[in-house]
Amino acid sequence: MPMAKGGEGVRRTRKISLLIIIGYSLFLLIGVGQGQEPKKTGKAKGKPGEGAGFGFNLSRTPIDIASDTVEGNQKQNTVSFKGNVIAKQEDITIQTDLMVVFYDPETKKLKEIIANGNVRVVQSDRRATSKKATFYQNENKVVLDGDVVIREGDNVLRGERVTYYIDEERSVVEGTKGSRVTTTISPEKKE
Repeated sequence: MPMAKGGEGVRRTRKISLLIIIGYSLFLLIGVGQGQEPKKTGKAKGKPGEGAGFGFNLSRTPIDIASDTVEGNQKQNTVSFKGNVIAKQEDITIQTDLMVVFYDPETKKLKEIIANGNVRVVQSDRRATSKKATFYQNENKVVLDGDVVIREGDNVLRGERVTYYIDEERSVVEGTKGSRVTTTISPEKKE
């Protein structure tokens, strides 16, 4: 390819490099959603996402992510989604300002996802909001941090930090030093 005047060849090379990074990032995301083997928990399968708690489950279904921009960083083994991020997997939807996906450089499998800023997680009639959410793939747990509010129907739980252990179907809710965890439980209505 002959060199064009005024640095056009350099610009063309930068554009091609950017396309390669974006293509590689998309390849990683497709592999992330489909390359994971689900862990066996001995539970019968129900509806999609049932019993998975908040966050991405170990399903082999893809994770679809839409955002204003995408940036891949091969040196840091990350893909960053910025601006109006909406991520979906089966019946789980996560909205946030920024989502960073960390992957293993050797296996290209998902290691961790961090959602930061105005995090909202919706699954069926369960909704959670927080400032930050971290999904640990290898440990199979989800941690919500900062002004956490979880709602299921009329029931509401508020705390500063919620850790959900997916395999154990167990959660730990913590308050801040100056506040306590609050819970509102609404009894079922009689018909």
